[in-house]
Parts: sequence; C-alpha cells; structure tokens
Amino acid sequence: MLAPYACQPDASRGRLFDEGMSTFRSPFQRDRDRIIHSSAFRRLKHKTQVFVEHEGDYYRTRLTHSIEVAQVARTIAGVLGLNTDLAEAIALAHDLGHTPFGHTGEDALARLMEPYGGFDHNAQALRIVTRLERHYAGFDGLNLTWETLEGIAKHNGPVIGPNADPKHAHDPEDLPYALAEVNAAWDLELSTHASAEAQVAAIADDVAYSHHDLHDGLRSGLFDETDLMDLPVAGPAFEEVDRLYPGLEKMRRRHEALRRVFGRMVEDVIHVAQNRLAAAQPQSVDEIRHMGTTIIRFSKPLYQELKAVRSFLFHRMYRAPSVMEVRAKVTGVMDALFPLFMEQPALLPPEWHEDVARAEDETALARVVADYVAGMTDRFAIQEHARLFDCAPVTEGA
Repeated sequence: MLAPYACQPDASRGRLFDEGMSTFRSPFQRDRDRIIHSSAFRRLKHKTQVFVEHEGDYYRTRLTHSIEVAQVARTIAGVLGLNTDLAEAIALAHDLGHTPFGHTGEDALARLMEPYGGFDHNAQALRIVTRLERHYAGFDGLNLTWETLEGIAKHNGPVIGPNADPKHAHDPEDLPYALAEVNAAWDLELSTHASAEAQVAAIADDVAYSHHDLHDGLRSGLFDETDLMDLPVAGPAFEEVDRLYPGLEKMRRRHEALRRVFGRMVEDVIHVAQNRLAAAQPQSVDEIRHMGTTIIRFSKPLYQELKAVRSFLFHRMYRAPSVMEVRAKVTGVMDALFPLFMEQPALLPPEWHEDVARAEDETALARVVADYVAGMTDRFAIQEHARLFDCAPVTEGA
C-alpha cells in the first residue's frame, strides 16, 4: 500500500509518446528497466567516481555507485510508503550525464562549453534519456514518464524560483540548453520541488558517496583508520566496534565501522522524514511538490557532522597530491579532445556524422561534440587521446 503522498503508478502523467500500459509492469518499473538496459547506463561501468577507472578493481565507479544509491533509495522509500520503483529509476538515472573522469571531466567540459551554453551533468542526463539513446523505432530517447524526467531534473530541488537552492539555481532565461529543450517540450514545473521519491534518490546519493568515499579512501591508503577516530560519525562507529569486538581483524573492523556509519545516515533520514510527514500530513504528491521545502533530509545535528566528514574527504582525498596529479593529466585529455573534434568533426565516428551535418552553427556543433565527449568512458577517452595525438596514454606508469 502506497502512502497518499506517494506517486501512484495509475496516476502518472504518462509519456511524451503514448505507448499504452504494459501488461506486467507499472510505468515506473518500465522506466527503471529501460534505464538499466540503456547504453549510457552500461558505460557507467568505466566512468570514475574519484579514482580514474584503471587505478584499481575495488574502487567505486559510476555504475557501482548508482546501484548503491538505488539500494538506499528503495530502502528509504519502502519504509516511508513511497513508490520504490520510481525512487529506484531516478536513482539509477541520476548520474547518466556524467563525463569521463568524474567531476574533473565535468569541470573541464563545462569550461570548454562556456561559449556554447555550458555543460551540466543533470541536464545532460535528460538529454540522454530524451534524445541521445536511439534504439526505439517510434522515438528518440527512452520515452520515460513525466515523473521520472521530473525527478532527474529536480532531485536536488527546484531549478528556478525563490525556493531553488543557490547551488543548483538557474536564471529562468538562461537554463542549461539540454534542460531548456526538455522543459519546452514538456513542462517539468521547474520552480517546485520534486516528488518525495526524487528527494529520496537525492539523499540516497549523499548517503552512498559519504559512505563509500570513506571506504575507497581507506583502501587507497590516502588516510587510515587512525585519521578517522577524531571525526564525527566515523570515530564513534570505530569506538563501538572496538568495544564490541576487541582485537577484530583490520578489514572486518573497517567494514563493521563503516556499515554503522551507513546505518546511522539511513536511520536518521527515515526518522526525520517520518516526523516531518506526520507533522505536515500531505495528502498528495502535489502537496509535497508545493511545500516550499524538502521533506526528505538529514537532521541538523547529523548534517553538521557530515559537513566535517566531507571537509576531511575534500582535503585528504579529493585534493590529495596523487589525485591532483591525475586530475591535471585527464584535464589535459579533455582540453585536447574537444577542440580537435571541433576543428575536425569528421574524426567523430560515422554514426555521429548525421548529427554533425544537421548542426547549423558552431554552437550546435559544439553540443554534438560535447554529447560525444561526455559519453566517453575513462578508458576510451585515454585511448582515443593516445591514438589521435600519437602519444603514450596519459596514465601510463601512474
């Protein structure tokens, strides 16, 4: 039984291209399945989170991260009486628009695309699911439901208007072009909050990366367990494990502590959401959208503690000298590939030539090139750079 404020499958606003109902699957289950079977989702296997894909088999990639986010989203959504299929679909799609080399690649491509309308990975995810996936006879994209598209666009909150978070806000007259295109075709109500399911997907993203970046940082040797003992959330988790299992073997101790960090975050989100929902008593998903604030969030005390954890990760992991060295190298790859394809678009694969021919001006061409470069995996971008510039791979010997 779904709560009254959940997205009801039979009340979906439907798809841009009508297909009728599936015999065996709800609209949101169908969305989830299409995302899983998309080419862009498969490519996430070789797109990095923090470490470049070749650096080790145990580090998270965008694919494993997306699966972990989906698991957290299903858990939270299920407890709250929300539509778990919709929450999972949005979670699985939330990183489809990421470039190779994680945020380093996105920063580089955003800079390169600044003269042509910029680049935003959330907007690019929409471009992928509405335009760039080309497998179906009747339409481009995946023809997802309105609710899933809304969740991709607004899972971090309203995009425009007074309730938009300044970190994610845009001028209504200057939206990322990929977002503007989709919104023009089908109004996503960008000034309102998204459904509770989309909010769950967003907080699940925070939970997943806060947990797994600690794990990956430990595995990489950029810091060790001793460094975490003075941190909020992490330190008490290790202390509890030491009290319950004195002398526990190192890897088991690490796992037991980090699963407690994970559990505390999930339990906190559920507890806060239950209290806020009980107080607000929303009777529809539209009431959730128009509350003017998020209903799914961390408690203030935990949020402050997680800020300290993220500050630690920023300085000790994301900006560690070894990571920065690789960041500089892969930024060079992006800085070389993009202008080369702009100058010589014939170098793009044959299946992209029709898009190039349709490009009416330099901006349109730049967007085609950005679509291609953004879709590259870490491995492929490194290999293409080495091939096209007749040089050794930039990560050789790293």
